[in-house]
Amino acid sequence: MKKILLLTTFTVVLLIGIFIFTFGSALTQEGNPAPILTSIMKLELFNNGYEKISDSHNMVTYVSEKKGKYAFRFTKKFMKDHGWSFKEQIGSGLLFVKNKKVVTIETRQYTKNYYLWKLPKEALK
Repeated sequence: MKKILLLTTFTVVLLIGIFIFTFGSALTQEGNPAPILTSIMKLELFNNGYEKISDSHNMVTYVSEKKGKYAFRFTKKFMKDHGWSFKEQIGSGLLFVKNKKVVTIETRQYTKNYYLWKLPKEALK
């Protein structure tokens, strides 16, 4: 019985250590990292390219995995699915055009493997 308890405790501590090692830098960036980490876990489980983090009155925030030189491919695909055409990247902003309207998506590196992107709600209409 003691061996099972010891093995269970060791496994839990090991999993917590792996979690902190993986997401350690993210835990101190934002005020409350829980919504972001929850979205990252959903992203890893369902592997759909992006996951919504928050939805305020005028902005929507998503998280995506950053892989290689095609880091913003999920963001570009998301916008293309909503009828927007990618125009150019200016710094950390991605410019999209639709019916002579221009919208800029703000991107921000969150960890080594993930980035956050914010877009105005008007872009989803």
